Order: sequence, then structure tokens, then C-alpha cells
Amino acid sequence: MRSLRTSTLGALAGGALALLLAACSGGAQPGTGASTEPSGQTTGDGPGAGLTIGFVPGIASDPFFLAMQLGAQEAAQDLGITLLWQGAPDEYSPQSQIPFVDSMLTQKVDGLVLVPTDPDALQPSVDQAADLGIPTATVDTTVTDQSTLVAHITGDNEEGGRLAAQTLAEQIGDKGKVFLMMGSPTATTNTLRQKGFTEELAKHPDIELVGTEYANSQPAAATSAVNTVLLQHPDLAGIFAVDGTSGTGTVAALRGAGKAGQVKLVGYDAYENQVADLEEGVYTALVAQRPGEMAKLALEDLVTTITGGDTSSIEKQVVFPNTVLTAENLDDNRQYVYPS
Repeated sequence: MRSLRTSTLGALAGGALALLLAACSGGAQPGTGASTEPSGQTTGDGPGAGLTIGFVPGIASDPFFLAMQLGAQEAAQDLGITLLWQGAPDEYSPQSQIPFVDSMLTQKVDGLVLVPTDPDALQPSVDQAADLGIPTATVDTTVTDQSTLVAHITGDNEEGGRLAAQTLAEQIGDKGKVFLMMGSPTATTNTLRQKGFTEELAKHPDIELVGTEYANSQPAAATSAVNTVLLQHPDLAGIFAVDGTSGTGTVAALRGAGKAGQVKLVGYDAYENQVADLEEGVYTALVAQRPGEMAKLALEDLVTTITGGDTSSIEKQVVFPNTVLTAENLDDNRQYVYPS
């Protein structure tokens, strides 16, 4: 495994298939939900000229995946491939995602990049791609059996959870009650962040984890969960929101309760609106990833594989580092804010 873990706390700080097939007739720009061919046409002068590669994100409307889409578009232009970007517009679930993957396999794309919403539910899709001879890479999340994958490329989620715990502990004076606002109970990124967070928190005996809830990429669910815990624990000191949509709902709850800035909030990802909330003091820290770089590497690895290039240069497991953004270090780290 190649590990790019160079960050430190101080320095870094279904849609129905019929509707899907109908959507395949036209392109869409980032932010419009389910989309296809956002990068347009093959340039014809790159190493992947003539290839069509499908890319199925976890949820097309999420700013994390929109930033990943922009990175994929840039890479597609450099590589000369036709990029098919298709994803569920507003629901992060296997039921919503699988029809889009099925469509890619039906179209017999030359390669596939997948962000599995569930490691087991998407395993048959990865197996089917292998049976069809379609090289597949996973980005961000992955499947249980990775043996047929060209590569799995992700952020350092376990370390991100540890950094979140370390940062939150420091911000609350190493004592008090904290709450964990999870996204999905099965997405590998979320479970690894939870593992890192809880293991690190166990090293701080005066900090009590008072609860864990799941939003499943629905901000309203996060708002409801945080409202409840604020009523149960009016002395709550801090919250870790493990993904962007959970963070959005948490911010709404804290603002509604008049506790924005009082309850320390460490979030994940660096959407422009999150960074604005960080500058305002609602978030007290953000763990930023590198979605565009992940997408770019996945497409490069697939092109190398499909064109018979030197696959010895491809590493099966790649882990990108995180950067902890705070109000104090933001000016020096704005390159990690996700583009939109």
C-alpha cells in the first residue's frame, strides 16, 4: 500500500433504469444531479484516445463528488477519453446507485470508476464488471473483495477520524461530552472515520461520547438527531460530523438552538459553504480531502491498464493525506477548499 500520510495536527492541522437510460442522451454540468458525459468529447490526442470510461459517484449532487467530477473532467481532457459521469441525484444508497452501474455495464464501457455506497451490495456489480472484462477502480469507498480491482484510491479516513478527535479534544479543553454525527452505517469511509475517532477518543478519559446517530446523506436527519442530543445534553461540548451532509444538518441545528460556536464542531470535507461557516466560527475545524486528485489517479490507472501500459507502476492501494483546516491556518491552506 502506498501511504501519503504526511499530515500532522499542528501543520495540517433508483432512480429507475428507464429514466437513467433516457438521461444518457445528453450531458449535464456539475450541480445538476444525475449526469452523463460532462466532459464532452474525446480530444483524440491523449493516451486514452478512443476510450470511454464510466464514473459512478456516491451521490451526484454532493459538493465532495462535484469536486471529484471536476477533477475527473480535467483528467479526461488530458487523457483524451470520453468520460461518462452518472449518479443518483439526491440519495446515497445501493438501491439508487446500482441502476447507474448496470447502465455502465450495459453500455460496455472500456473502464469503470465506482464509489460504492455499500461494500457488500455493490460487490456483485464489481464481479460482473470483471466477468465482462471491464477494468474497475474504486475511489473513496470500496467493496469487500478488492481482488479484481485495478486500484482502490481513497483518503486516509481512519487517520482523519483520529485527527478529528485530537482537534476536538484540544478545542474543548480535553474534557466534556461529545457526539458523533455519522453519515452511513456501512460506507467504508464513514466506518473508518468512526474507528479512528473512537479509538483516539478512548485516550482522553475525561471526554465522554454520549451518542452516535446516522443521517444517511440527509441533512434534515442530522438536524433532528443533533436537536435531540442538545435537549438531552445541554452541556454538550463538541460534535464530530463525519461527512458534509451530516455537517450541513448539524450546522442548522446549532444555529437554530443558538449554540453555533459554543458547541465545538469538527466536520469532514471542505465545501465552500463549510469554509464560510468555518470563517464565521460555526465549524471550529474541517478535515479536508483531495477528491480531484483521487479521480485523476483512478482514470490514469485505468487508461494504463486498458492500453497495455506499464501496470507495474499502478499501486493497488493508495491513501491520500488529509489537511485539518482551522480559522487560524485557513489562509495558508485555501488550496484544499473544494472547487465548485
